[in-house]
Amino acid sequence: MKTGVFTGSFDPYTIGHDNIVRRMLPLFDRIVIGVVETNVHKQGQTPAEERCANIARIYAQEPKIEVKVYKDLAVDLAHREQAQYIIKGIRSVKDFEYEREMAEINKQIGNVETLLICADPQLAHISSSMVRELMHYGKDVSEFLP
Repeated sequence: MKTGVFTGSFDPYTIGHDNIVRRMLPLFDRIVIGVVETNVHKQGQTPAEERCANIARIYAQEPKIEVKVYKDLAVDLAHREQAQYIIKGIRSVKDFEYEREMAEINKQIGNVETLLICADPQLAHISSSMVRELMHYGKDVSEFLP
């Protein structure tokens, strides 16, 4: 069984994230969307359990997708789920550099490959932090959320 984990803080989960998952579905028997409880680089707005439940509702009719909260490294989640791949979306050169470094570390410490998937160009400008900022100022963000 070919399993991939798609990991992130997903605060909030955007149409860009959804696009990556749906594009990866044909390649995997199972995709685990891993919602990290705490990201040391980001200030969270929504509790992980709530983010997880929101994402699970999106994929309620998709048997190949599971959504789980995790508290450690993506590579640790990959090992627990017996995943051969970590899936990461990239929107820019900045994302690429960060994710490439993480991919190399995950390969070195956990022998897990990472697939870096380019965002669709029409979605590349959408980020969770941008959506959070719009939400903070009371803007309608429904077009950015699945």
